Amino acid sequence: MKLRKTLISIPAQGAWLEGLLCHAPNVRGLVLRLHSTGHPALDGPESALEGELHRHGFATVTLDLLTRQEVHRDPDAAYNIPRLSERIQSAVEWIAHQPPIGALRLGLVAQDTGCAAAVRAVVRDPERFTALVFLNGRPDLAGAEPLRALRCPVRFIVTPRSPDSAILEKAYALLKGPRHWLALPDGADEREDERLQARAACAWLAQHLGTTESAALE
Repeated sequence: MKLRKTLISIPAQGAWLEGLLCHAPNVRGLVLRLHSTGHPALDGPESALEGELHRHGFATVTLDLLTRQEVHRDPDAAYNIPRLSERIQSAVEWIAHQPPIGALRLGLVAQDTGCAAAVRAVVRDPERFTALVFLNGRPDLAGAEPLRALRCPVRFIVTPRSPDSAILEKAYALLKGPRHWLALPDGADEREDERLQARAACAWLAQHLGTTESAALE
């Protein structure tokens, strides 16, 4: 599938968020990929996760929830969960008004503090989201009540060396909706870990956004 890649800027409460839209006709769904602690190069080589999603027929929006100025000047910006949550909602609203992608079923992949922001955004507007994936991360920062209120199917993907596994277990135990805990095997190196994460995330999103022939890691 040949993808059209477009650098985008999304307005959000007085800030402009940088992102990359990868889209083609007849995709199976759209996956919003969130970054909340830094600014990876949007015009560089695609990540293992993005490559896996594209190979299996998904459009993607990769989005930085913080501006470059915030990343460099405010070390606590990534922990402003209410603001990050509002920015996810702004991004979803922007997506809804883009004719090529606005009607697609929407999945979301987050890590770090973006997981907590995703929980709050989905609880506030549950009809917009079809499935969630958390790559390690800190969903606990959303708070106990939002976690208990979450009903969107969510998969926790936990790597062997995650320093937050105990925190993740406590957050997972609070969930009342559809959920799945996946502890990955120890990969040979960091690249292998990324490939395992990508396969596991794609399998969950394919299950909920549309059937694919992906080699699911269960």
